[in-house]
Amino acid sequence: MGGQVIEVEVAGVRFLLRKDLRYTESDEWARLEDGVATVGITDFAQKELKDIVGVELPEKGRKVKKGEAVATVESIKATADIYAPLSGEIVDVNEKLLDQPELINDDPYGEGWIFKIKVEDPGEFESLLTPEQYVESVRKRKE
Repeated sequence: MGGQVIEVEVAGVRFLLRKDLRYTESDEWARLEDGVATVGITDFAQKELKDIVGVELPEKGRKVKKGEAVATVESIKATADIYAPLSGEIVDVNEKLLDQPELINDDPYGEGWIFKIKVEDPGEFESLLTPEQYVESVRKRKE
């Protein structure tokens, strides 16, 4: 990951962001490649949730709208909905998480991805938050 990663601290919480991803106000990240967005939750979100013990994945083939709750992550602290950052069709889910939900804690931007969406409108990706805008969003909520 090298130079693609930045470390940030907001309200005493240190977390990592990747410069090559876009983010949502609800703590999802998205990486767009060839019209398919890989989606997960941010390092900040997994730190807030603490130890993740379960994941409910969306069904492949499901059509989703941007902002729609499509998955659930359960931790020792809370259950959190995961929202679609973009509209489209779920084309893949990370089934490894069913047996190893802790991958989200261990590697939120890699092995801990949650689902993939074939994006309806790739232009929608540009409306997501840059890393800097995401940090500002977290700061507004936490400080």
